[in-house]
Amino acid sequence: MLNKERAARVRENMKRAGLDQIVVSSTESVFYLTGIYVKPMERLLALYLTSDGEATLYANEIFGLESTPDLPVVTHRDGEDAVRDLAKAVRPGVLGIDKFLYSKFLIALMSARADLKPALGSAPVDLARMCKDEAEREAMRHASKVNDKVMGEIQKQVRAGAVESELAAEVNRLYRENGGTAGPQLVCFGPNGADPHHGGDETVIKPGDSVIFDIFAPVGRYWCDMTRTVFFGSVSEKQREVYELVRRANEAAEARAKPGVLLSELDATARGVIADAGYGKYFTHRLGHGCGLECHEPPDVSGATEVPLQPGMVFSVEPGIYLPGAFGVRIEDLVLVTETGCEVLNKFPKELAVL
Repeated sequence: MLNKERAARVRENMKRAGLDQIVVSSTESVFYLTGIYVKPMERLLALYLTSDGEATLYANEIFGLESTPDLPVVTHRDGEDAVRDLAKAVRPGVLGIDKFLYSKFLIALMSARADLKPALGSAPVDLARMCKDEAEREAMRHASKVNDKVMGEIQKQVRAGAVESELAAEVNRLYRENGGTAGPQLVCFGPNGADPHHGGDETVIKPGDSVIFDIFAPVGRYWCDMTRTVFFGSVSEKQREVYELVRRANEAAEARAKPGVLLSELDATARGVIADAGYGKYFTHRLGHGCGLECHEPPDVSGATEVPLQPGMVFSVEPGIYLPGAFGVRIEDLVLVTETGCEVLNKFPKELAVL
């Protein structure tokens, strides 16, 4: 069934964007608006919305979806023209298309209706999803609570002979045990941590290694995402210096997070702490990303995002320093913007730890 409150927010955003009609094909956005979760793979799943109240879901019958009074479902079969019924329904003029609709469906739709003008139509739903309602906030608090537990358990397994890929697999086991699902966990020892997206391989831990755990998974559809860096056996003065610098950058950005502050200002705050200490060129990525039904979703927390923080936004704050051939340090929390500041969803400690 259609979530009327969320659909109303989307329609207000459509009006502001000058869009009278949009097609939503993102699995997560369809779920956000209807509670229906389908991964269509190569098949069509498309929610058609108009600014004046129409809502219809177009789907392959293999998904087993049924109409409700407020959300008719129009189906087609394998081998039939997937966009036939959608092409009959859309109105002439500008049609907003979300960024996930396959080109094979878009081209077929445009070919069937020469009176349509396609426009990028993701923003109305993206903007609605960007500010979480209370049910979503609770879901993300719960997911981060699970993440805290998993982080605590996996750090107990840092010992001589540990292998990156084996610890990554254990992270996934812990998520499944606590209501989450598996994913490509990032476990990085020593020099591997200088690659921000190093995937766990067969590297064996060595005394003095930094250990980055960037762990993330959906728990009840909503994602958690957290990074902690620890040290095995001992920590050098250089490692300690870099670690404390990254922690200060993380905490400085979080302390500044409140409604009205620009996302670009948060990035600048963390980046300034690191640059002032002479490590600016080693902080190689944006400060963070939105998180919710997808691990990476709007807003983009970077120097290019001149968007003010709003209550309900959830995003990561994850500064890092990456020294090629040596080690890396990243510390990441998810934060929820409140009416007066921000709530850090992760409670797992950030004090330097030698395991």
